[in-house]
Amino acid sequence: MPQSTDLLQGTLDLLILQTLALEPMHGWGVAQRIQQLSKDVLQIGQGSLYPALYRLEYKGWIRSEWQITENNRRAKYYRLTQTGKKQLAKELASWDRLSSAIASVLGRAVEASS
Repeated sequence: MPQSTDLLQGTLDLLILQTLALEPMHGWGVAQRIQQLSKDVLQIGQGSLYPALYRLEYKGWIRSEWQITENNRRAKYYRLTQTGKKQLAKELASWDRLSSAIASVLGRAVEASS
């Protein structure tokens, strides 16, 4: 069984927005794409994914519509809105600042322990 990876609060939203920036897809497809792109490190459960999708839709960052899947089933497809694209740019800039700050702290911690 894969090791659990806890995400920083807000990171799931960023991952979903980035995934939907590539193309519209249904919820299961979003989870699969994130898992695939992370080389199976990130596995998003339905209990986290669907509340996040509903929250992003409520904020107006994504929009949904019912469509027929490639397996001839009805599924809700999500797409990024114009507001969502702007929010994604903000979230990416924030992520860059945060990850740089963490890298700086970890780099200093490694130097101090050497």
